[in-house]
Amino acid sequence: MCLKIEEEESNSKSQRNHWLQGCVLSLSPTNDLMVIANEQKAVFLVPKWKHSDKGKEEMQYAVGWSGSLNVEEGECVSSVLCIPLASQKRSSTGRPDWTCIVVGFTSGYVRFYTESGVLLLAQLLNEDPVLQLKCRTYEIPRHPGVTEQNEELSILYPAAIVTIDGFSLFQSLRACRNQVARAAASGNENVQPPPLAYKKWGLQDVDIIVDHASIGIMTLSPFDQMKTASNIGGYYAAIKNSPPAMSQYVTVGSNPFTGFFFALEGSSQPLLSHVALAVASKLTSALFNAASGWLGWKSKHEEEPAQKQKPKVEPATPLAVRFGLPDSRRHGERICLSPCNTLAAVTDGFGRVILLDVTRGLAVRMWKGYRDAEVGWIQTVEDLHERETEKMDFSPFGNAQGPSRVAQFLVIYAARRGILEVWSTQQGPRVGAFNVGKCCRLLYPGYKIMGLNNVTSQGWQPQTYQICLVDPVSGSVKTIHVPFHLALSDKKSERAKDMHLVKKLNALLKAKTSDPDLIEAEAKELILDIKYPATKKQEKFNAAVKYVSLFRAVYPNSNEVLFFSSELECVDEGLLQFCANKLKLLHLYELVSKLNSQSIQKDTPPSDNDLAKLLRLEERDFRRLETLLENYKKENTQSTVDEKDDSLSVKMFLEYLEYEKDMINVKNMEDGEYVALGSFFFWKCLCGESSIEEMCRALESAGFSPQILLSLLLNLWLSKEKDILDKPDSVSCLHTMLSLLSKMKVAIDESWDTQSISPWWQQMRTACVQSENNAAALLSAHVGHSVTAQIVDSVTEKKFSQIIVGSDTESWEALSLDTEYWKLLLKQLEDCLILQTLLHSKVSRRTKRVSSLQTEPLGRLSVKKLLEAGKGKEITQIFQILNACRDLLQLAYQQFPCSLEVDVLHAHCCWEYVVQWNKDPEEACFLIRSIDHLRCIVNAHVQHGNLMCFMSTTLLKRTELIKDVGMGDTAMTAFLGCCSDLLQTLLEADVSSDEMQAPVLDTEDAWVSVEGPVSIVELALEQKRIHYPLAEHQFVLCTILYAIMRFSLKSVKPLSLFDSKGKNAFFKDLTSIQLLPSGDMDPNVLSLRQHFLVKVVSAVVQTLCSSQKAKEVSEEELFPFEKGKNWPTLAVDLAQYLQVSEDVVKRHYVCELYSYGMDHLGEEAYLQVADKEVLASQLLILAGQRLAFALLHVQTKDGTELLARLPPTLCTWLKAMNHRELQNAEVPIAVTAKLISKVMEHLPENHGQYNLALNLTEAVEAISHTLSI
Repeated sequence: MCLKIEEEESNSKSQRNHWLQGCVLSLSPTNDLMVIANEQKAVFLVPKWKHSDKGKEEMQYAVGWSGSLNVEEGECVSSVLCIPLASQKRSSTGRPDWTCIVVGFTSGYVRFYTESGVLLLAQLLNEDPVLQLKCRTYEIPRHPGVTEQNEELSILYPAAIVTIDGFSLFQSLRACRNQVARAAASGNENVQPPPLAYKKWGLQDVDIIVDHASIGIMTLSPFDQMKTASNIGGYYAAIKNSPPAMSQYVTVGSNPFTGFFFALEGSSQPLLSHVALAVASKLTSALFNAASGWLGWKSKHEEEPAQKQKPKVEPATPLAVRFGLPDSRRHGERICLSPCNTLAAVTDGFGRVILLDVTRGLAVRMWKGYRDAEVGWIQTVEDLHERETEKMDFSPFGNAQGPSRVAQFLVIYAARRGILEVWSTQQGPRVGAFNVGKCCRLLYPGYKIMGLNNVTSQGWQPQTYQICLVDPVSGSVKTIHVPFHLALSDKKSERAKDMHLVKKLNALLKAKTSDPDLIEAEAKELILDIKYPATKKQEKFNAAVKYVSLFRAVYPNSNEVLFFSSELECVDEGLLQFCANKLKLLHLYELVSKLNSQSIQKDTPPSDNDLAKLLRLEERDFRRLETLLENYKKENTQSTVDEKDDSLSVKMFLEYLEYEKDMINVKNMEDGEYVALGSFFFWKCLCGESSIEEMCRALESAGFSPQILLSLLLNLWLSKEKDILDKPDSVSCLHTMLSLLSKMKVAIDESWDTQSISPWWQQMRTACVQSENNAAALLSAHVGHSVTAQIVDSVTEKKFSQIIVGSDTESWEALSLDTEYWKLLLKQLEDCLILQTLLHSKVSRRTKRVSSLQTEPLGRLSVKKLLEAGKGKEITQIFQILNACRDLLQLAYQQFPCSLEVDVLHAHCCWEYVVQWNKDPEEACFLIRSIDHLRCIVNAHVQHGNLMCFMSTTLLKRTELIKDVGMGDTAMTAFLGCCSDLLQTLLEADVSSDEMQAPVLDTEDAWVSVEGPVSIVELALEQKRIHYPLAEHQFVLCTILYAIMRFSLKSVKPLSLFDSKGKNAFFKDLTSIQLLPSGDMDPNVLSLRQHFLVKVVSAVVQTLCSSQKAKEVSEEELFPFEKGKNWPTLAVDLAQYLQVSEDVVKRHYVCELYSYGMDHLGEEAYLQVADKEVLASQLLILAGQRLAFALLHVQTKDGTELLARLPPTLCTWLKAMNHRELQNAEVPIAVTAKLISKVMEHLPENHGQYNLALNLTEAVEAISHTLSI
């Protein structure tokens, strides 16, 4: 795998080539994060799919985070590890949850970061610089006797080594990361993660240590235990009955060159370190800087003294070196432990690579000439399927059924020579060498994913690499893979030789040359030289043989028949059979190509009468079929395959077919490939350009089963719809070919009876049912029906030979179960064809009205889709073109009289508009149209059920989440108005359903077998009846909300208008029984309700007045969803529901109308008031306000004189009137006089204000008289 690396800066060429050598580098084993650090700075790279310079999409590393990591002054990065942490989810199958970056500093600190650069925790475990970080993750033991190793992180200091338990580290990192997430989400938690458990060993008796390897826990054998005890304690040393467990560490440096340390388990108690949380560091995000207070951390000035004082450092437990390799002049540089923990590779200052046996403490091998080398390991597991199945000599690894063997290879990168070598260990040869450049870095993590155990690792398939090479020159990361067979002994080396022969063979076949005979000869020699049986069964080898066998067909001038015709004793029997089968296929290819190239004289195209007779159709039915096909052809014929040449290459022909047991089978292919093969066999025949009889005879004799030929023929026919409709004579060719195929052996079972279903015809019907090319399917079904009837007639004639068929019985048709199924399918295909024609008609495409619908692209229909979609699918499809094709709808109604019944159609139209509205709630017109269709449903049961589905699935859910529905004010107003209308219609439907019967739903005979979900009408009829008081209660709330939004009422809290029972009953299932308010209501609630209704009435009158003044914008244009909405009446109805006096609302409405000067409307509303005496006294004040405005505030000489002549009582009363309470005070005196006269009519003479009214009447008359003069 090659991954590109993006470079942010480009310097000179030499700097670009060598800059990586001075950096600290780490790549996650899962290949999802790379860290490059130099001194204080670091960059985190993450892989992303991007387009390369060549236009290809490839994985490239992009900068995910970059910045400075140093916290302490002067500290630098000395070591980095990228450790992927396992996911705790059961569904995870191999990818890590996240990756932790562990960074060691020269200050002694070890810090842990997330992929985004957030510091999780920091530890100061020793005050010396961190030299090296290494990690060990869980591996399943290969053998029962192998000790299971625990996960750990080891940190090397100049004179100490610290090991952190993997489980403790995993839990701490998870806790810290979770705390970061919680802090970012809420900021009110401060959960301390668990402390880290670690051990600290002080390494003694060693001068210099530069690298280390933690071997893990080991147990000595009894002999080694006694030997070690004697060396340490002398002759009288005592040993325990069971050997103790020890942790082994190997260091490299000087004096000794390699040191072996053994720490007894239990000799030192694990130390617990409190996790130092990241506060005020340079990498801490802005969130943590801003939220340090509310996370429970200290403020900045409180942290400063704590930062200056370093944490307490625990002392190390002394650990003396047990033994080593004492070479005073040799200085070790690196040590790399093998995956099996038994070997280690060490590099030194003399340019040597030394292989250590860490179990025995011996150097077992040395390589020279590798100065500044980097080393790593590759472990390869044998694939059991590749083992030789023939007889083998005895081997300690077991037989072919034994466990997989494991091989280890040492990879050495010699930087000074720019070469990468792969060696087989322990004593094996070099198995590979590559020139890679002198500036690369070899990365060997030595670990995989942390957080697994013997249980969770069973289901994991981690996608990790073992070793890779980073090349800064090409900007690529290359992984290294070594096949297992390279580790085999010399005795098995012939297999490796065969692998090279296969590679050479493939390269030969890919070479471009003009001499095919030369290639055939060389390929023959290579193939016969391959000896290893398993190699002969490989896919590449078989492909090579296949390509060689093609030369005879591609180059017919070749003298040799085929290379495998000679030297049969040298070739495997399976290979001979393989080549023989390919030769048979080549002969078939040549024969079919020859038949297709032969030109024959075309027959005269059949007439319409001939086709009608061939398809057994009456003239009227044939004309109808012609009309349907012609309409369909105009609108939506399409070819589902690319128009390509019908020839098929030899290569593709052999790839499509396989020969087995004298039978030819077709491999699993894509649809286009299947059609291409069928076209190669049959298209010339269908066009009348090739002999149908000879082609069928050739295919049958070659070994094709008739079922396969029928499948190929039908796939070709159904995919070439456009071409078929342009060639009517292809129908007669199909009839001939189908008749010949039906006469083949095993096509139709000899035991087939006319009263049973033939699998042969069922295969053809299934293909027609599934096809989306309805015209081609309908034609093939007519041909199938005709051939079936022909065969049935023949069978019946033989069975009843005593019946003499005369001229009177020529039109008779023998009955059979298959012919009845054909008739049913013909009816279904015809219906589907009509629907398809309607859906793709040009009328529907150019209609403006339908264009506003957010319909999905119209898909292709098939009988299978309609049968599986459930009842009502036809109506759903028809709705999409209903408004555009009203003239064509009559044709569809003839085909679907039951499905297009008026109520059913309205129900489906309603739901289609709801679907459109759900896609864009801002378009209220869709919701309004949906309600219009609902109101058009005649049957109350259907109407009630649809309303229930509507309310439960759409409207109430949006009403519950009114703040989050994402609508604008206009859309929200329309939505609430529609909710109110729907609930009102639901209440009316519930009452009406008691007076009528539920409808009986029928289905067309051709579609009785429809499966899938029930239709919308059936679903509606299954709905429960509503609880009327609860629905009415919900209606009141929706109307109140509607009024608030419609008139923009401020400071209104809708729920304050209801008591606790009323509030709890909202948004409950309308069919449930809820506890509703009853009896007397709280006077405070009643007062709020009355105040609300008064505000509504005032807003209604204000809106009415504004609409009359603004003639250019009508109310219907502003609010198209308020068709025929009578708000005064609705306010009175609400008053009844809310237990508020209706007369109060009516009186306020009349007063508001007069206040706005709309006296003509006030006179009409006056008649609806019950207590006219109270209303008259209210209007008397309003008339006084008008008169006061006319006399006191209009400064005229006549007004002053009239005021002086008025009675003192009346004058004082008028001066007390506030005309500013009127919305329109400039009303003519004649209109005011009429108002006062109406007041006089309804005030009794004993009323306290009667005399005042008389004085007002006289004053108005005087004013009128003065103005008339």
